[in-house]
Amino acid sequence: MKELVEFIAKSLVDDPEEVSVVEVPRDRATVLELRVAPEDMGKVIGRQGRIAKAIRTVVKAGATKQGKSYFVEIVD
Repeated sequence: MKELVEFIAKSLVDDPEEVSVVEVPRDRATVLELRVAPEDMGKVIGRQGRIAKAIRTVVKAGATKQGKSYFVEIVD
């Protein structure tokens, strides 16, 4: 799942070298922390959060298929 989020984010931004995804295990789920360059933050979030919501939807669908639980957080 980490590779999927990284691939999607690198496809959206101008500076793909600055994209990093870190898996953080929590109680019942795994949190994927997505970091991008500050100038690319808007491209990953999108207007009214539409792109971020789409990324989360894709991850949730993949996680459900695997029988796991993932959450995506976009952090500074």
